[in-house]
Amino acid sequence: MKRSLFLVIVVILLASLALAACGGGASSGSKARPNPPADYANKTNPLAGKADAAEAGKKIYTTNCTSCHGEKGLGDGPAGAALNPHPGNLQDTAKNASDGYMYWLIAEGGAPAGKSSSMPAWKAILKEEQIWQVVTYIKTLK
Repeated sequence: MKRSLFLVIVVILLASLALAACGGGASSGSKARPNPPADYANKTNPLAGKADAAEAGKKIYTTNCTSCHGEKGLGDGPAGAALNPHPGNLQDTAKNASDGYMYWLIAEGGAPAGKSSSMPAWKAILKEEQIWQVVTYIKTLK
């Protein structure tokens, strides 16, 4: 019983922190996907298809992204339910977006891409290799 209560409290605290970190603000999720700026547009994932990179990316994703985007990247995480607009479907993004676009969105956050400003910029927190690891992992989501 104590363990269950502790887990509920931890989940609530983590969700609260994620929402606080995400900020707020809306953007239109229905806009066409913009092209990333020139310094991102031609980036290709140097870790594409590497199982160890995907596994490392999964750990980073679980820690930083699951609360909003959900375990399978469908935008159905517990913290994401409170956001308007809801977090994006990363499975769709992985199928339809370039590596450079995905890197740009993670590095710079949602607002520069015309997405929700609730998606924070990770470039000051994650190293370039870590962002590529997350991109590699997202490409494995099904």
